[in-house]
Amino acid sequence: MKKISFVIPCYGSEHTIRPVVEEIRAVVGSREGWDYEVCAVNDQSPDRVWDVLKELAAEDPKVKAACLAKNMNRPGALMAGMSFASGDYIILMDDDGQCPMDRLWDLLAPLEEGHDISIARYPVKKQSAFKNFGSSVNKRMTEIIIDKPDELQFSNFAAMQRYIMEEIIRYKNPYPYMTGLMLRTTSDIVNVDMEERDRISGSTNFTFRKMLALWASGFTAFSVKPLRISTIIGFIVAVLGFVYGIVVILQKLFFRGLMLPGWSSMMAVTLFIGGIIMIMLGIIGEYLGRIYICINDSPQYVIRETRNVDKP
Repeated sequence: MKKISFVIPCYGSEHTIRPVVEEIRAVVGSREGWDYEVCAVNDQSPDRVWDVLKELAAEDPKVKAACLAKNMNRPGALMAGMSFASGDYIILMDDDGQCPMDRLWDLLAPLEEGHDISIARYPVKKQSAFKNFGSSVNKRMTEIIIDKPDELQFSNFAAMQRYIMEEIIRYKNPYPYMTGLMLRTTSDIVNVDMEERDRISGSTNFTFRKMLALWASGFTAFSVKPLRISTIIGFIVAVLGFVYGIVVILQKLFFRGLMLPGWSSMMAVTLFIGGIIMIMLGIIGEYLGRIYICINDSPQYVIRETRNVDKP
C-alpha cells in the first residue's frame, strides 16, 4: 500500500481547511491500495485555524498538525510540513480549496511512471490582476536567473517523490525558495494541465511585501547571475562614460564655438550613473545580508506545538 502525504500551509483558512481535508479523505478513500496523511501547518494565522486543526487531529489520527511560533510565509511552512511527512509521494497544496483535488490521480500518474516532480499547469489562473502580475514577473525572473525551462509552469499544486522531498529539506538556510529547490534537485519535472478552482471563501493573502520577498529570494538564493549582470551593466556604463569623455575633449579642441553650458545634461548623467551604482551596491548588500543571516543560523521555522506528530 502506497502512502500520500498532503503538506498544507494554513493562513487565514479557518473556514476552508476542513472542507479541504474532507475532500482529501473522500478522494483517497475512493481508491483501494492507497493510504494518506495530512500534514497541516498553522503559519501563525490570525484567525482560529489552529483550533480547527486541533479538532481535525483529534477526530482523525491521519491529520498531523503543527503550529509555528512565528509567521514564516508559505515556503517556510511547507518546509515545516515536509519535515514530518512520511508518505511515498508528497503533495504540496494550498488551504483555500483552489487546488483541484478531483484531479489528484492525474497529478500522481507521472510519478507512477517514474518522473520526479509533477506540477499542475493552469491555462487560466483564477487570481487577481495584481497576483497575475507578480506571477508573470516571477516566471520571467526564474527563467533568466535560475534557468527555468520556458515551457515549465510552477503552481500551488505539486507532487514529488519522497527522495526529492528528503533532498529539499536538507536545505537548512533561511529564505527557502521552493521553485529553486526543485530545479536544483532534479530536471525531471513535468506539467499536468488542469483547471484551477475558485476559492471556497475569503481573498488572497499575497501582499506587495510578500511579493517583494519572493522576488528577493529568487534573485539571491540559488544564483550569482544578478552580480554578473550588475558587473556587465557597470562595464557598459563605464565604456559609455569613457566614449562621452572623448567626445567632450574633441568638441573642446575642434568646435569651441559650439560648446554650450551643459549643467542639466551633466546632472542627468551623474544621477543616472549614481542610480546604477546604488542598484549594484543594493544587490551586493542583499547577498551579504543573507550570508550574515545564514552564518547566524536563523531558523526556517520554529514549531511551537504539534498534534499527532511523533518526531517533528
